Amino acid sequence: MVTAAAASVVAGVALLPNWSAGAAVTDDPTVDAATKATFQRLADAVFTDRTQALVDGKGSTGTRHTTRFSGSVRMSGGQTRQQDSALDQLRGRKSRLAQLGEKYSAASTSVTLDATEVHGRRAKVAVTETTSLTYSKQTGKEPKTTGFQAHHELTFQADRHGVWQLTGIRDTDDGYLAVNQVVTPSVAKANTATADDGPPSATRASTSWSGPAKPKDFSATGYDYKAMAAYAAKYWKSYNPAYPDFNGHGAGGDCTNFVSQSLKAGGWKHVPGYTDDWHKWFGTADIQSDSFVGVNEFSWFALSSKRVTSLANVYQLDVGDVLQMDFNRDGSKDHSMIVTYRDRYGVPYVTYHSTNTYNRSVASLVASYPTAYFYAYRT
Repeated sequence: MVTAAAASVVAGVALLPNWSAGAAVTDDPTVDAATKATFQRLADAVFTDRTQALVDGKGSTGTRHTTRFSGSVRMSGGQTRQQDSALDQLRGRKSRLAQLGEKYSAASTSVTLDATEVHGRRAKVAVTETTSLTYSKQTGKEPKTTGFQAHHELTFQADRHGVWQLTGIRDTDDGYLAVNQVVTPSVAKANTATADDGPPSATRASTSWSGPAKPKDFSATGYDYKAMAAYAAKYWKSYNPAYPDFNGHGAGGDCTNFVSQSLKAGGWKHVPGYTDDWHKWFGTADIQSDSFVGVNEFSWFALSSKRVTSLANVYQLDVGDVLQMDFNRDGSKDHSMIVTYRDRYGVPYVTYHSTNTYNRSVASLVASYPTAYFYAYRT
């Protein structure tokens, strides 16, 4: 249904000159609730179909939630093809996961509408997706579920009859790695300028499942690794207001800031100095060193200070350890995560910001990004 506010869409009112698809969505209170609900239901169907494609025994080529729409809203032809491609990719990911011994027995996805903006025949809708997947074959104390919150911007265009068509989906978090994500977004790289004495190079970790176990001695360093994991579990989606939030609006991503906070909660001490000196490490509400918030700078500080050592295999990671990834294999790392659990079979699970995710298995990362470079750090 299109109200008086949206009726101008049918009449073809010209777009405002300062409105663009890349700008943040500003909520328009004059758009009626029924129209907003229509947008929300289609968004929910899109991401539900993507999640179900990962669940064992589901996600086949049968009936999909997005095929049930007619009347006031539907998928455009181009977006339908993109959705088909996305589901194919996710079914392939499910097969790779099964080969690594991981399956999901159930899943749930819900989408909330955060803002709606209508200009002429076009609309932008900002939504938050919350997804949870249940791991199959639960025994013992390993995590029962993994999940995340992700933010998206959907674009719609109305035809002359007032029927809205979904024409585009853009992920707006400054990060990768939602479990059901298939489109690789542009990620702001950390500053990679080198210091005069040259930053240390991390050793790339193998992703082979046959990697030897390397359990951590939890009493050797004096750090509280359980406190690190507990901090990550507490703040994986509800950000700690004592620190700035670097997620969204081109801020570069909050992943390393979150990892640093978790390490600090477990006993890592500040090394004060200039913010751009990667030999230093500190973070408060008012000021943070580059090494506290930057992916590459963190690696340089952690290795040069001897607070970490490189692990040869990602499956050697244990609670409180750090995992980084270079998606493009261009030598500049893109993402940081902290290990919050290791199961009885030796599989580590990571929690991270941008996109906010808890207890995702390293096996899932390996299956989802088989060409990425991985870097594993023992803290």
